[in-house]
Amino acid sequence: MRFISALLFLTTCSLGAFAQITPQDSIADLNKAEQDSIMEIMLEDVYIGKQPLNYAGKKEFLILQSRVYKVYPYARMAAERLNMLDRNMAKLKTAKEKKKYYKIVEDYIENEFSEKLKKLSRKQGQILIKLVYRQTGRTTFSIIKDYKSAWKAFWSSNTAKVFDLDLKRGYNPYAVNEDYLIETILVRAFESGRLQKQEAAKPVNINDLDKYWTGKAVEQANEKSKTN
Repeated sequence: MRFISALLFLTTCSLGAFAQITPQDSIADLNKAEQDSIMEIMLEDVYIGKQPLNYAGKKEFLILQSRVYKVYPYARMAAERLNMLDRNMAKLKTAKEKKKYYKIVEDYIENEFSEKLKKLSRKQGQILIKLVYRQTGRTTFSIIKDYKSAWKAFWSSNTAKVFDLDLKRGYNPYAVNEDYLIETILVRAFESGRLQKQEAAKPVNINDLDKYWTGKAVEQANEKSKTN
């Protein structure tokens, strides 16, 4: 059962769960070891690229890090199961066989992951959607559209938007600062062994990314100094 099942409808099956918004994340959401190390980390210089973070920046970075740690495994499994589903569907010849297989996948996801996804906060849901795109190269909306129907995708997207979950959202660390920070967190977590690495659908060079954002920060600082 596990071998033939997939996390294809990871976000589809959890839309109802996302509607039950939990309180926003905080430092308290970190595990005990991470909480115990916060003050020690705060006393050290934390750099993103070549830019040191102040106390408030460090705190926000740690909260974002906690969210990424929690939802990345779901995104990684989604990519693995999606690839598996595509391979298995290609082997099936009739619409009846595909429909039966499809039903098995849906039942598995509902039973295995529904309760876990209910515990995600709104912000964790937003990051999960971004990471699904990072790992698959496809928006959650397009995944639903391809394997459900255009109407189902439209309805799911509009339902999600009520809770500020845009299923068409992509992931672009060169354009969105939060995505850059997420990429930084992932690279560090892969290097330390905190998270199991899975190549992104569209890999980026972290050194080039750091240089880009460092240069952007310098430009903004220069523009600000000119106006003062």
